[in-house]
Amino acid sequence: MEVINQSALREDRQLLVITHLTQLLSYIIGFGGLITPLIIWLTSKDKVEGMDVHGKAILNFQLSLILYFILSIPAILLLGLGILGIIGVVILGFVMPIVNAVRAGNGEEPSYFMTIGFIN
Repeated sequence: MEVINQSALREDRQLLVITHLTQLLSYIIGFGGLITPLIIWLTSKDKVEGMDVHGKAILNFQLSLILYFILSIPAILLLGLGILGIIGVVILGFVMPIVNAVRAGNGEEPSYFMTIGFIN
């Protein structure tokens, strides 16, 4: 009789890449950049190797971007510094998911800088 280990995690780099790239839905359809990775992370964190680490990094990054965007709005009154903050958030929110999708495809850990650790 053969014993099958049901607790083994499968390696699925393509799903990790897709999870990182779903953050770009906010730029395409206006929403979904937080909800879609959250759903993918919650449904597959116990099944896919590395999904827990990548999912937490994605959610921490998205929550940090939302916080930075909210803080930049009142900063617009301070000599327009908030506009620079909003531009920075938009650029980071577009570039970092692509960079980390490539890293996930290569089997590396995610690296989102300027991220607050909301979910540990």
